[in-house]
Amino acid sequence: MSETSQSASRAQRLRRARIGVVITASAVSVLAILLVLAAWRDDRMISSDMGVTSAEVLSAGRLRSAVIFVTPDGETHNPKVGVLYPTKLTAGERINVEYLRSDPDLVRVAGRDARVAIIPALSVIVVAWGLALPLLWLLGSPPSQWVAAARARFPGGNRTRRSDTVPQR
Repeated sequence: MSETSQSASRAQRLRRARIGVVITASAVSVLAILLVLAAWRDDRMISSDMGVTSAEVLSAGRLRSAVIFVTPDGETHNPKVGVLYPTKLTAGERINVEYLRSDPDLVRVAGRDARVAIIPALSVIVVAWGLALPLLWLLGSPPSQWVAAARARFPGGNRTRRSDTVPQR
């Protein structure tokens, strides 16, 4: 294999690796945003037909906590997916929950909403890009190339002020 074809092959592998890093970081970012949007949608559903009751925490974890509660019709519910926004709960604790009356398996801790998902989602995005950017740099794509590529892709970056474009009389 000639030296020219080896360097072209290496350049192609580096380019593919950079593309893979960007795709991975972008996918993680999109998933984090979708997570917040889904939490917001669940909150809207619960708020549209909300029931409030007291529940007992059966098991508590950072990401999932199981609860059991009785609705006013006397039916006992233990949602399979647990309760939304379960942080800082302890097993055996009695808490107030808000649930969707038409589907009591959709339940959240009273007083909590999708806002508690924003900071963790932003943290995930920052970490993903915090890992991706140095990796891109190590793969031979320094920030000066990113700026040049952005300027080439968006040529209107050095726009003049609107008052400068008004014809003079």
